[in-house]
Amino acid sequence: MKHIAVYHGTFDPVTNGHIDLVERSLRIFDELIVAVAANPKKQPLFSLEERVGMFKKVVSRYKRVKIEGFDGLLVDYVKQKKAVGIIRGLRAVSDFEYEMQMALMNRRLDNDIETVFLMPNEEYSFITSTIVREAASYGGDVSSLVPGVVVEKLKKKYGKK
Repeated sequence: MKHIAVYHGTFDPVTNGHIDLVERSLRIFDELIVAVAANPKKQPLFSLEERVGMFKKVVSRYKRVKIEGFDGLLVDYVKQKKAVGIIRGLRAVSDFEYEMQMALMNRRLDNDIETVFLMPNEEYSFITSTIVREAASYGGDVSSLVPGVVVEKLKKKYGKK
């Protein structure tokens, strides 16, 4: 039986921390589906199609990773994909309370789906997409925080050369 996990998020934009978690997930699972959330509650800088496209380019070397757009109840999506796990990243203790609540709710909705918490490499533990967007919007150099394709997309969005 193939063990599939789903790593979901808005990924606006994808960061090196996200890529680190993809790599860590592949050590545990046979296949990883990155579910890029449409998330109508947030107003993303990049469209769903742009976010999916960036992530696909960044992980194209990983044959066991699929990138898909996603909208709806996560547990339903995980079941539809015949996955057994949900990947969530924990950067700091402050992430834990929210992530634990979500994991417990997902377990209540489907007790057969496990949530796996992974910590990124410490060099990525402070990176969030929000911090990256803010720094880039003021012309800050974010090249050590995100893949090159993302740097270029951010420059285009913010009109920086």
